[in-house]
Amino acid sequence: MPKTKLGVLALEPMPLFPLLFLLLLAVPNGLQCSQEKKVLSLEKFQWKQKSHASSCIPQKSKRENGATILEMKHRDSCSGGTTNRDEELQKRLILDNYRVQSLQSRMNNSFSPRANEDAMGIPIPLASGIGLQTLNYIVKVELGGRNMTVIVDTGSDLTWVQCQPCILCYNQQDPLFSPSTSASYQKVFCNTSTCQNVALAAGNSGVCGSDPPTCNYFVSYGDGSYTRGDLGTEHLKLGSTPVDKFIFGCGRNNKGLFGGVSGLLGLGRSDLSLVSQTSAIFEGVFSYCLPTTAPESSGSLVLGGNHSVYKNTTPISYTRMISNPRLPIFYFVNLTGIRVGGVALQATSFGILMDSGTVITRLPPSIYKALRIEFVKQFSGVPSAPAFSILDTCFDLSSYQEVDIPTIRLEFEGTAELNVDVTGIFYVVKTDASQVCMAIASLASDNEIGIIGNYQQRNQRVIYDTKASKFGFAEEACSFN
Repeated sequence: MPKTKLGVLALEPMPLFPLLFLLLLAVPNGLQCSQEKKVLSLEKFQWKQKSHASSCIPQKSKRENGATILEMKHRDSCSGGTTNRDEELQKRLILDNYRVQSLQSRMNNSFSPRANEDAMGIPIPLASGIGLQTLNYIVKVELGGRNMTVIVDTGSDLTWVQCQPCILCYNQQDPLFSPSTSASYQKVFCNTSTCQNVALAAGNSGVCGSDPPTCNYFVSYGDGSYTRGDLGTEHLKLGSTPVDKFIFGCGRNNKGLFGGVSGLLGLGRSDLSLVSQTSAIFEGVFSYCLPTTAPESSGSLVLGGNHSVYKNTTPISYTRMISNPRLPIFYFVNLTGIRVGGVALQATSFGILMDSGTVITRLPPSIYKALRIEFVKQFSGVPSAPAFSILDTCFDLSSYQEVDIPTIRLEFEGTAELNVDVTGIFYVVKTDASQVCMAIASLASDNEIGIIGNYQQRNQRVIYDTKASKFGFAEEACSFN
């Protein structure tokens, strides 16, 4: 059967209703107008990606107009291809759900550092996104003169790498970091304020080692992976920008299929995060543009606030960065509305987490239900497909060359908005496009916290200005060059 093009009937947008209830309701069926849509070309959407060899693709860096720019790649460039794509995609969503569950668990349970001081074997539900095979992004840094490929995570604070001697280490592409061969490495001792700051960044108060009393740390992630070791300071180089006496975790006991990377780069909000430790250099400002998963795609992590280095195609819109006292290391914004194909859905303002580690955006059930109803209504005439894992809104697009899909726009306090890129609306399950699902899922209850995942942040310049306490959003075709 020859493939065809698909157009979608238009609906008129209507104004956003007064923000009265924590509930999203679809607009009444009687209102009609011109629908906003984006064209998705199935041929250009990389339905049939080839597996590639397991090796960390070299990543570049540059300094431009006072900003340090690191090339970002999808972490699959470090872990190779897969022999069973369906099984791999299923696993990714399951593990992504573990991350979300661990975040909800931390929200619902008071955190007590003292309770974890000697419970080194008990997983602590830190909602970090380094899931075993989840869709995360990597950059290259230099630590003690050695290149390290690390996962970028705004939901973590402590930066760590695997170290020699290693009691238990997973396989990685770069050589292990060896403190004994570095003249600039120094241990962090137990009786220091730095050791006490581990409570916020790593989830447990600094535990004393012995002979000498070094500061130990332990971080456990929602999927069962963990890192355990001791704190140290080392000379860090971000591109050509030096950072002296950078505090990091030297992982001696690490478990998890981290895709061959050396460790993790923590971009959270505590004193031990990269953002805080480099505030004198970059003034607490960083931004990223997350690329798609295609092997040749690349994005950028920009450290510093010089807007001239961005390649945004729309003006930057800003919204207030809010704090959650129960999750002080994480980044929140107030979501005030959602539009599907230009049609406004009714909502009150509520806090939602911006996260680079979670894959799929999660919305409260009442809100998700309204979005799903409106999306399906506007995407009518398309064959449905079975649900896939946490994704329940799926279609069969195997008969089409291209389709017109409704736009999805997230609106924030003030005038800020995030127009989801066409590559961030659908999660491609089958390589022949016979099962393509809307890449947004429902939380278990309306009491859980919403999350904007990295899938919906693709091809966007997302700016974190911790000094001015604001977020910025602009559309950008991600490319390092």
